Amino acid sequence: MTRAFIALGANLGDARAVVLQAMEGLDGLAGSRVTARSSLYRSAPVDATGPDFINAVVALDTMLAPEALLAELQRLERAAGRERPYRNAPRTLDLDLLSHGEAALRTDHLTLPHPRMHERAFVLQPLAEIAPALVTAAQLDAVAGQTIERL
Repeated sequence: MTRAFIALGANLGDARAVVLQAMEGLDGLAGSRVTARSSLYRSAPVDATGPDFINAVVALDTMLAPEALLAELQRLERAAGRERPYRNAPRTLDLDLLSHGEAALRTDHLTLPHPRMHERAFVLQPLAEIAPALVTAAQLDAVAGQTIERL
């Protein structure tokens, strides 16, 4: 088993319900189980427009390889009605693979660890809640100006 961390976000429709449902969907992936779930957070869009997001992070122990896990995340996004009309468009569900064990990977489809995770309060705060050793005080200070609220 490999420990992966996944960021969840949604800002269309019943975003809270969609994020909670996605957590259940992640727990139901073959050879995988959710081992920790952060609280839900509300955050303003970053580099985008639209309503506020509902965000969370989960820890997932999985037997899936990184590319296979990414494919499952994209399947769950599509099942939730995710469309990609343009970059950073509002979305019914966004699942970002933040890390997959110690994997360092760069392909056309996947970069691990996630290249922008340390720039985003909506990732760092929930991640710090469930895996405090992975987030430094300096990283949290660097995103302190971003609007985020624990629900």
